[in-house]
Amino acid sequence: MAQSIEWQREADIVVVGSGAAGLPAAIVAREAGASVIVIEAEADIGGHAITSGGNVPLGGGTSAQRKYGIEDSPDLLFADLTDWSVVQPNGFPDYRYNDREIIRAFADNSAASYEWLVAHGVIFADKAPDDRGGYSVGNSAPREMHSVPVDWPLVQTGQPATPEQRLTFSTGNGLMRPLEAAAKKAGVEILLRHRMTALHRPDGKNGRVTGIAVDHQGKTLNIRAKKAVILGTGGGTGNVEFRRMFDPRLTEEYCGLAGMPWSNQDASGELAAMEIGASLWGLYNQVGEFSLSITKPGQIGCRYGYRNLQWMPGSPVFDRAGASGLKVADWQDIVLVNMLGKRFYDETGEQFTANNYKSIDPYVIGDYRNARNVKYEARNFLNAALAGIGDSHNGGGPIWAIFDTDAVAREGWNPVPPNVDIAAGLFFSADTLGDLAHEIEMKHQRVPMPPEALEATIARYNSFVDSGVDADFEKPSPRYKIAKPPFYAAWATPVVHDARAGLRINASCQVVDLRGQVIPGLYCGGESAGGFSQHGLARAICQGFIAGAKAVAETA
Repeated sequence: MAQSIEWQREADIVVVGSGAAGLPAAIVAREAGASVIVIEAEADIGGHAITSGGNVPLGGGTSAQRKYGIEDSPDLLFADLTDWSVVQPNGFPDYRYNDREIIRAFADNSAASYEWLVAHGVIFADKAPDDRGGYSVGNSAPREMHSVPVDWPLVQTGQPATPEQRLTFSTGNGLMRPLEAAAKKAGVEILLRHRMTALHRPDGKNGRVTGIAVDHQGKTLNIRAKKAVILGTGGGTGNVEFRRMFDPRLTEEYCGLAGMPWSNQDASGELAAMEIGASLWGLYNQVGEFSLSITKPGQIGCRYGYRNLQWMPGSPVFDRAGASGLKVADWQDIVLVNMLGKRFYDETGEQFTANNYKSIDPYVIGDYRNARNVKYEARNFLNAALAGIGDSHNGGGPIWAIFDTDAVAREGWNPVPPNVDIAAGLFFSADTLGDLAHEIEMKHQRVPMPPEALEATIARYNSFVDSGVDADFEKPSPRYKIAKPPFYAAWATPVVHDARAGLRINASCQVVDLRGQVIPGLYCGGESAGGFSQHGLARAICQGFIAGAKAVAETA
């Protein structure tokens, strides 16, 4: 028997999340005549999208592509994003396991989504679409556009961009702040600090979704959705147990999620939908070793070391970020060791790659011979870092960057707070390497670092500088000894990034259950949805665009 629910609020459409999927969905639905409430768990809008680089690979024949003579079409975009023959140097395919129904909908709506953004106040750098910041966006045409901040304050600094950057610097601020303004102008109601705790489907795993339960500062509210609920909750990479369903190695020490602490990816949308029967989808795309599911840190000595996002004093979330971190210009300046004080890889090694415009050249869509134009390369920094230390634990454990005073001078670092996070146990210093090993103590360092191991590692590395040959890991011509005290250890553990697996949806962004049936009244888009391997903003924007239009047509 269906349970009676006391509703405190109601709207035609309830959107969960105010990021790159949620706000487009809300605006489209509101402008189509529906009443719309958006709930957002955080204190401000934007989700991970507002912290992003603002690189938007919408193609298929946009006005920007036409302006610069770039040939593209929905059919070409679809063919690109479903091409089984494209592989990376490590053998992993970008597009082979994409859901063709979902990609067809994206291809058919991609150009329209771009024009919709422009019509709603998003300003893009006045330049030809290019390949900068593109990951698994298709080989046949440049599609990447870059939203600029104009006068919007940057979330990273709390200040506007410089006059030189206002129309050139690519940033998610330039995407999400105009959409926030458009949503408010349209009459969308946005409720901040409201966290969804459950989806209401009174008939259990049958019947339609009627609304959501929300926690607001300890108070439970029920919000009725007369037509539909749209999930834009941003994925599950911040939920350790959820992400470990895909990759058991990603244990607690991988705590520096890209986009945090502005927003978390807590799997709340996926878990709530699974409770009422929803299926997960496209799981290979999360474990496939391509694109930015995991990244090598760009800043060290801080928790949030994502290479394309550095938190600075003045940011509204800097108190939670803890430190800016030391941006690494030259990985020759440091040695990376695991929790046992041992090197494990060439420090200059890079992360997973992904397909982009002309990554394969020459290229013929669907031709198995495309792989002949890819140079196979088995080396990979991330797998070495995640490999573990030979005990019974799944996680690789902390990775520490070891360097000396000479390295500090070469890099121009100032290794004191707020540049490094000493309070959280993410940065240590000492006058000897043995003492440095003794100093390293924090919750993720599950065993003490043996001082003799660190001393032996650095002595051996210094001998490689003398010889010019890294006999262990083939670091190209090791340049600098670690010899001048004080010595430093900075957190340099890989960063978990975006979600590319989530709830099963169809071309209309309706959520599908484990029986292959649509769950009436429930939609999803962006990183909470599965079936689409592409990193970045475009799939979220386009799926929000689709979901908003389709949800309005729902009949109770």
